[in-house]
This record gives sequence, C-alpha cells and structure tokens, in this order.
Amino acid sequence: MGTKRTADYVVTGGGAMGMAFTDTLINESDASVIIVDKHHRPGGHWNDAYPFVRLHQPSAFYGVNSKKMGNDAIDQVGWNAGLFELASGAEVCAYFDQVMQRQFLPSGRVEYFPMCESLGEGKVRSLVSGEEFEVEAKRATVDATYMNVTVPSVRPPAYEVATGVKIAPLNELPKLARPSTGYVIVGAGKTGIDACLWLLANRVNPDLITWIMPRDSWLLDRAKIQPGRDANDAGLSGQFDAIARSETIREAFETLDAEGELLRLSKDVWPTMYRCATVTKSELEQLRRIENIVRMGRVQRIEPSRVILDQGTLELDAERQYIDCSADGLERRASLPVFDGNQITLQTVRPCQQVFSAAFIAHVEASDRDESAKNALCAVAPHPNTDLDFLRATNAMAMSQVVWMQDPEITEWLTNARLNIAAGSRPDQMSSNVDSLLLAVQKLQQYVAELDA
Repeated sequence: MGTKRTADYVVTGGGAMGMAFTDTLINESDASVIIVDKHHRPGGHWNDAYPFVRLHQPSAFYGVNSKKMGNDAIDQVGWNAGLFELASGAEVCAYFDQVMQRQFLPSGRVEYFPMCESLGEGKVRSLVSGEEFEVEAKRATVDATYMNVTVPSVRPPAYEVATGVKIAPLNELPKLARPSTGYVIVGAGKTGIDACLWLLANRVNPDLITWIMPRDSWLLDRAKIQPGRDANDAGLSGQFDAIARSETIREAFETLDAEGELLRLSKDVWPTMYRCATVTKSELEQLRRIENIVRMGRVQRIEPSRVILDQGTLELDAERQYIDCSADGLERRASLPVFDGNQITLQTVRPCQQVFSAAFIAHVEASDRDESAKNALCAVAPHPNTDLDFLRATNAMAMSQVVWMQDPEITEWLTNARLNIAAGSRPDQMSSNVDSLLLAVQKLQQYVAELDA
C-alpha cells in the first residue's frame, strides 16, 4: 500500500462536473483537492465519445467558470450558421486538459490521479500499475460520477444481436471503408440525431437511412439558447408566457409547439420524450428528409434480415450497417441530498445544465451556510426523460430561480457566472410581465401536482 494522500476534498471523477466543481472551489476558497479519475485525461465521457461529436449548446455556456471556452465566434457555414460556435469533442478534451495542466496543478492545491479507480473507503488502485494507495478527505468526499453518463462505445447494445449482423457504435462511422447498401440508426436521442446528420452531411441519400425511433422527442430551438441577455430573456419569456395562457397540460404543449418554443420532427406524431436535445431549424429540415422512420418501440433483437421490436418485426436486407445510438446518455437516477454530512453528490440543480450545477454546488459549499441551508439552495432537478418531464423541469427551474434570487449573495454570483445561461436575469425578467410569470408558476405547480397524483 502506497503513501496516504490527504486533502480537504476528494473528488471521484474528472469529467465535466468534477472539473467544474473543483474549479469553483479552488477559486473561491483555500481548499485543497484530490481528483481520482479512471480516464487518462480530464473530460470524462468526452474521451469516449464519437469523433464528430459537438456540444449541443454554445461553447460559451460550457466548461469551468474561470476559463472561457472558444472565442464567442459565430458559425458562418453549416447547419449552425448564424449562431454561436459549438465546440468539437477534441476541443472540449483539450480545454479540460489545459484547465488541469495550466490552472489546477500549478495552483499547488490540486493532486490528480488519472487511470485510477476508487475502491471505496478511501482506497484507490491504479489501472496501469495495480498500485493501491489511500486518500483521505478532511472536509468531504465528492461523487462526480453519480449522473452516470454513458456513451455507446463503452457498453454493448442493450438488445440481442445475432451473429453476422454488421453493427457498431457511431464512433466507427468515420472509419467505414466502403459504402453500405443502407444504414440503420438505432436510437432517437441526441446521439441518433448526430448520426443521421453526419450521414446526411456526407451526402448519403436519405432513402438509404432507416431510423428506428422508439419515441419521438420534443426538441429545443438552439437559436433561443444563445449568449446575450436579450436572447435568454426571450427564450424564457416565450415558454413561461405560453404556459401562463394554457388551461390544461395538453394545451400548454400545443401552445409551446405552435409558437416554436418546442420543436418536433413530425407534426403528425405527438412526442412522448424530452431529453433537452437542441437543434437548429436547418438541422430539423435535414432530419425531415429521412422518411424511413420506424416507430414500433424498442429493439429486442437484430437478426441478419430482420429487426424484432416491441410492436412488430422489420424486414431488411442482410447487408445493412447498423449504428447503435441507444445508450442512455444521462439515465434518470434517484435524487439524493447534495450535501449529506461529509458526502457531496453532484447532481443537476438546474435541469440539463450539468456544469453550471456543479459550479453552483461548489460555490454553495464554499459559503458559510449550514447543511440545511445548502440543500435548500441546491434542490435536485432530475434529468428529464418523458414529455411530461418538461413541465417538471421547467417548474424546478422556476422554483430554484425564485429561491436563489431571494439571497443577495447568490444573486450576485449568478449575475457574474459564465456558466449561467440566465446570467443577469431576475425572476421578473423570465416573462414579458410579472403577472404572466406568476400565473405560469401557478400553472406549472398545478400541472406537476396533477402528474404526481
């Protein structure tokens, strides 16, 4: 057993949330931190993602609070043209590596142990040498892995695959040596969307693409999620005003749909999923070129000439290339208290904003508040899954925003936080008028109560 290492905090996981938490903590306190990470460099799941992956939100809102990502450039070409840049996976990994090498380690207050796994009870083992050693947290241990981000390349498909079927995670798409007679995309989330757009961008005839879509999804218009106070207020205002004018849950979605606050692939199919995926209008137009969309539930088994699904069987020729995009990137997990004695569990305190949430939790931890007050500020907002979770997530966002803005110190931090999409917005700016906002909050609470009942 090697020498015991001691620090104020021991963070398990060097992914985006672990990095964002550590950054805020060391910049707002004198704390020391040990980071234990199973990857060879910081960035977590970004190290395992497909090579053409990009952020689905502007780079300006991602990373750590102390260091800007990107140059606030406006894309001039492509289907994101006219909007703020989206960092590539390679750029994200390089960014986190620079934060570690140029900020964390030179501070003298961060120790980093890559390629190591936590064995529990303070024991750590190197995945390379096999050496075991101990780490001790004087203040708290921090679990930055609880959100359990999973990408297709790190696990086999959740369905059966017969011998002879050509299937690969979308990481393999750029490595194809020859054209296929057709491509079958399995999965309807962000990963499935990216796979379809990559094929279309590489001039694959949309008639050669079959998209297995267990559930249609409500999507967010990326144009409404852009840096700049006016753009943010407009996006929030539109959602809250639409909800305020509704009388039923169905009517709320119909109004959000009609006014472009939520988007959907087909006007003939009512979505039953919401996972915070964003698209541009141009990307949506491209996706609508794909007509071979299979809506028969989840895949149970793929055989050389057919796919067996929950609600039927799809006959296809045996030469098709299957692309697995079915990993549950952010699975819905039970909410835990963020602060529990000497244990901190990083979770989303604003829906779909993981790095902001981690930075916010670190700021609250660095403050002079008791555990009850900390947890009151850091109410967990579980990652949404179903269409109705959109209402739960929007309600959670509104409730947290109101709580935060009652605290002047928190208000000041939010106003200046780079990772805060709503930086500078007050509760009365989240709608076109205060009465509309209050009515929207009442409607959201009513709808959530109906759903929970």
